Amino acid sequence: MEVHEAYAISAMPGARSGAAFMIIHNHGGPDDRLLAARSPAAERVEIHTHVMEDGIARMTRVEEPLPLPADGEIVMERGGLHVMFLGLTESWEDGDIVPLTLVFEKAGEITIDVPVDLDRLDGEAPGGASGMDHGAGHGMDHGMGQGG
Repeated sequence: MEVHEAYAISAMPGARSGAAFMIIHNHGGPDDRLLAARSPAAERVEIHTHVMEDGIARMTRVEEPLPLPADGEIVMERGGLHVMFLGLTESWEDGDIVPLTLVFEKAGEITIDVPVDLDRLDGEAPGGASGMDHGAGHGMDHGMGQGG
């Protein structure tokens, strides 16, 4: 397993949530599945995606493991799959490093350091695809509510 182009963002100083984007590549290992993600940087870490409901993109938690075939990849990008950090333990500043553990069915746990890159708040996601700038706190609740 190898992770490429990982970065994290939060909407503003003091935000209660953040997101991470990356490409996870299975370099010829057996077919695998991404089961979960966790980090000491947040109270909860979930895999999220966007779904269209009545013409509106809504963020939702992915409940099922994500398949990762041999020589395949999972692309986490804006407007699609991403890692959501809910209840940040500290405010993220540009250049901070966020530890993230990805849990796979067969490969086990892989811990990576994800750099916070606030310059990418309005930039492009991994693989050059750009999507909805949902970041953290852009009018979406993510289950934390106002008082979080």
